[in-house]
Amino acid sequence: MRARPDGAGLALLAMTTIGWGLNWPAMKLLLAVLPVLTTRAVAGSVGFAVLLGVALARRESLAVPAALWPRLVLASLLNVTAWMGLASFSLLWLSAAEATIVCYTMPVWAALMAWAILGERPGLARVAGLLLALSGLAFLVLGHGVVAGLEKAPGLAFALGSAVLFSLGTVITKRWPLGLPPTSATVWQVGLGILPLVILAVIFDRPDFAGLPLMDWALLAYGGVFALGLCYLSWFAALRRLPASLASLGTLITPMVGVASAALFLGEPFGWREGASLALTLSGVALAVRG
Repeated sequence: MRARPDGAGLALLAMTTIGWGLNWPAMKLLLAVLPVLTTRAVAGSVGFAVLLGVALARRESLAVPAALWPRLVLASLLNVTAWMGLASFSLLWLSAAEATIVCYTMPVWAALMAWAILGERPGLARVAGLLLALSGLAFLVLGHGVVAGLEKAPGLAFALGSAVLFSLGTVITKRWPLGLPPTSATVWQVGLGILPLVILAVIFDRPDFAGLPLMDWALLAYGGVFALGLCYLSWFAALRRLPASLASLGTLITPMVGVASAALFLGEPFGWREGASLALTLSGVALAVRG
């Protein structure tokens, strides 16, 4: 008799994916009043403080062996700096729904990189997943005409860049594991990864915090405390309770939540084109994960 999935694990997974999904329209709203680098630097710093506080409260070791530092810095740049920075810049050209769909093609690119780096030859399911995901992206970008698609090209490049680099970080970490406890690894990656964004924000941005409405402060706090802090903790807790394959497939809830919440809170269009693109892309991602 097959064991039933852990109920607490499923609840933690749902909390994580919904929390991450809601952060996409929140980011879109914030970018209307704050520069990209500042928005990510503030939210990332808050998230780092939350994760560090939890690690210290649990008395978890934050020690990093000297030999692991180059590997840790590289993982931080790929998994945090590139992901958070490029994905956020994509929102300047793409809607929250479009950016969510493109960025969550990560498992497809990870499957290709695993072939090149780890020698994991993709099976038929992963090849089919790649083709489905690419057709979904093409439909998403060109569904409103070639001219409209070309206008979105910079955003598409940023979103794909974030997905590809995050996937590269995932595969490299699998090839050369960090060997740190999950919370400790997350604290260091977020701290090191957010540092370049903070430095660039200080150099290039001139944000007007004085005139920032209370709602925007709340969105910044949400992105830091919940989406980047507590959701990562609940994700690792879910991984301890659920099979990795189930948890990976569960993350497909995130782009669905992102698209639905963007339509609900931002009034972004969600017609048959967006629905078909979402279905094609997520079907491809699901095949890549299952493969």
